[in-house]
Amino acid sequence: MSFPYQKVLLIGATSGIGEALATRLVENGTKVIISGRRKENLDKFVEKHGEDKVTAKTLDVMNIGQIAKFASEVVVEHPDLDCIFVNSGIQRAFDFSNPDMVDMDVFDQELTTNYTSAVRLAKAFIPHLQQQSTKTALIFTTSQMALVPMMRCPNYGASKAALHHFILALRTQLSDGPGDVQTELHDAKHQPDLKNGHLIGMPLQQFTEEVWEKLVGREDQILVGSAKDIFNVFEVKRQELYQQMTEMLSGLLKQFLR
Repeated sequence: MSFPYQKVLLIGATSGIGEALATRLVENGTKVIISGRRKENLDKFVEKHGEDKVTAKTLDVMNIGQIAKFASEVVVEHPDLDCIFVNSGIQRAFDFSNPDMVDMDVFDQELTTNYTSAVRLAKAFIPHLQQQSTKTALIFTTSQMALVPMMRCPNYGASKAALHHFILALRTQLSDGPGDVQTELHDAKHQPDLKNGHLIGMPLQQFTEEVWEKLVGREDQILVGSAKDIFNVFEVKRQELYQQMTEMLSGLLKQFLR
């Protein structure tokens, strides 16, 4: 079984998981549009792999007012785009037992990057995907902390939980059709209280290979590392309850909607 999409827009591709997956897509022969806020990183990637395989378009997802314009330009430039992969994410530590040290501007930046921008990107690109005559996909990178939070990063877990719930509902609405990873997410420049934070989690290459295997296998929920255990303990049951509640509410709404 091969990767089912011909052209992928990967948002958040300047480092870490996004860059690794973009590389894997290029190696697979898939056309890739990489996006992120660091133009120098995007340019290096294009130079390395070639303009015939990769194009780049800068986007800072924290500038949410530009997302609709960005999406409009992308679909005009790439009308054959059939897969959007939203991977942007940041992680910051917050200790609310010491409120004076909590920077709420940074808190809002994390929430915007991890959740609000992903929702806006979905809204902006869904019309294009719905118009395609072939199979399309909207893919998000979440986290096992969407299911179980970590004390040092309460906003990260909350933002990923929000995204996880949004995805469950979005999948139902459109239904006509991973654990920690060693990336710069934990680097000292972002979380200075961590020593050698980049070594936290499973190796990026191992993570990428596991994700790729499941993407090619067309799994709609991809679990890697310890996220698999957490998911199986209670998330399976929660999604069963969600489906039951959705069916019940759909039946009730039919009685009241005209």
